[in-house]
Amino acid sequence: MVIHEGYENLNFYSPVVTLGIFDGVHRGHRFLLNRLVSLAAEIHGESVVITFHPHPRLILEKDSSGLFFLSTFEEKILLLDKTGIDHLIIIEFNHEFSMMRACDFVSKILVAKVRTCHLIVGHDHHFGYRGEGNFDTIKGCAESSGILVEKVVGFQYKKGIVSSSIIREELLKGNPVKANELLGYCYSVNGMVVDGKKLGRKIGFPTANIRPVDEHKLVPADGVYAVEVVVDKHKYKGMLSIGRNPTVNKGSAERSVEVNIFDFDKDIYGEEIEIIFRFRLRDEQKFSSLSQLSRQLEIDKRDALQLLS
Repeated sequence: MVIHEGYENLNFYSPVVTLGIFDGVHRGHRFLLNRLVSLAAEIHGESVVITFHPHPRLILEKDSSGLFFLSTFEEKILLLDKTGIDHLIIIEFNHEFSMMRACDFVSKILVAKVRTCHLIVGHDHHFGYRGEGNFDTIKGCAESSGILVEKVVGFQYKKGIVSSSIIREELLKGNPVKANELLGYCYSVNGMVVDGKKLGRKIGFPTANIRPVDEHKLVPADGVYAVEVVVDKHKYKGMLSIGRNPTVNKGSAERSVEVNIFDFDKDIYGEEIEIIFRFRLRDEQKFSSLSQLSRQLEIDKRDALQLLS
């Protein structure tokens, strides 16, 4: 996959193009991208994906503090690279660009810069100023410019069409198994290991306190999870707690993310590690004593090992 920053000086052969945000690059996205790649192969052309950075909502919404996404920009690029596409065009999204009308985008970029032959769009895709470009608008603008347009139906699963919003909902409900099924891979969060209170060590369960690298990366619902942990390219089993530690904290403590890595005793303060979410064990609970908490953690570890094996 060749990455292009912007849309100047492009030289593609019979480009088959799609565009979107592709948050999470889930099974629905890959269903569309598979069609993109196969059509490009059929006409002996090149497959081209256009995406935008930063995420438009980070630019258009006044308060972005409550926005959370399935993938960081770096993760999205890695996931797109695995789909077999030939080219990725990254367009800077800013307020000026957000004012461009849908038909202007087609004529000024898809036609004049990319020289698109075929355009593939998702079942509910919108683009252009205030999302005015629905399929009918896009089709009319594109076909008048000589671009063939195809709409790909959404990827169906048992309860409907796979979407990034549904996957985010599953994670916020604490359901990583369902989220992973819809993603087509296991959801993960990268974080830096930071200093903590070191209470876990006192009860036999030392934890690494994690601060997500990207503030807009979605952290799943509070609770205890069976996870895999990647440290320096090595994978370990572990259990993760997300919440406010009500057993040791009084009042409204900050939300924390802490992982106990099984069979691991290295000092990793200041290092970046990856947490891979596999199963949810239970809700966060308040225990009457640290000894009661320790007994529950023994049970959690046993359950985590059983699930992860």
